[in-house]
Amino acid sequence: MSQRSSQDAHRVVVLVDEGSNPFELGVAAELFGLRRPELERPWYEFALCAPDPATRMHAGMFTLTGVPGPEAAERADTLIVPNRPDPEAPPSPAVLEVVRRAADRGARLVSFCTGAFTLAAAGVLDGRPATTHWRWTGLFAARWPGVLLRPDVLFVDDGDVLTSAGSAAALDLGLHLIRRDHGAEVANAVSRRLVFAAHREGGQRQFVPQPVPVVPDVSLAPLLDWARERVHEPLGVGDLAARAAVSAATLHRRFRAELGTTPLAWLTGQRVALACRLLEAGERRLEVVAAASGLGTTSNLRERVRRQTGVTPDAYRRRFTTVAQANPSAADQLPQHREHTNRAPVRFAALHGDLTPHP
Repeated sequence: MSQRSSQDAHRVVVLVDEGSNPFELGVAAELFGLRRPELERPWYEFALCAPDPATRMHAGMFTLTGVPGPEAAERADTLIVPNRPDPEAPPSPAVLEVVRRAADRGARLVSFCTGAFTLAAAGVLDGRPATTHWRWTGLFAARWPGVLLRPDVLFVDDGDVLTSAGSAAALDLGLHLIRRDHGAEVANAVSRRLVFAAHREGGQRQFVPQPVPVVPDVSLAPLLDWARERVHEPLGVGDLAARAAVSAATLHRRFRAELGTTPLAWLTGQRVALACRLLEAGERRLEVVAAASGLGTTSNLRERVRRQTGVTPDAYRRRFTTVAQANPSAADQLPQHREHTNRAPVRFAALHGDLTPHP
């Protein structure tokens, strides 16, 4: 039930409870438990733990046997709590004890979906921002008024405690953790293996009324592909609307309906992601990064990178340059003139809503 990649690898442990959903467990195993030989670098050490060595999954789909006990979480650098089988029922004392002991040791705590109920019951979310599945936000707010609930976002990063919305948002948060620990290029490589969107902002809405367009040929995908190739240019919402042959208001509605964000926020996120890749590749001149990423000025670059990553561009480059050097092929794939640390004290941009351009 465990996998070791090196003696000092970051240890991720998933706390499985009776009735947990296999999806969230599968997400954690896929992201942190599978070896990534193509990255040519140490990966995570992964393990499960549970109060009961024979733990039934949701709806009795199957039973996990031979699961290590709570003691397996004692060395966890990151403890993941997947969904609560019944958010209205209190978590078991054994589960709460594992969470509290991990918090006391300074482990990074992560919840997927309704796992936020477990973190809240353990007292680790008091006074902190958090999110959970949109179906249960009303109950969560009523039961835990001391938690700063963010009901409309995909995930919240509050440094050493991170929470995601329901189901597929666990993938978004998991990739965000990999990005925090290993940098954007490694996270992008993992997302390509998963055939999953490389980066959805945490602040995007988790509930989109019409996630799939009724008419396939009006999808935003061709427009997004076109814009990604030109984010280094002075593109604005008007340019996107003109390319799509719609009004700016119509484009805004379509972005909200398909992506849960605004055209301006999407453009800014793409530019910041490109800036981070350039910094990881070792570019030291901030004016070059600002121009090549489409952010324009060094002051705008500093503000955007700090808002999204919690650190300055210089600090980000120092943290992740060694990652890019260890994987030079990733840096070589950057367009010409265009486009972790444990318990980092960072608040992700999800807490600040949509990103807007710097004047």
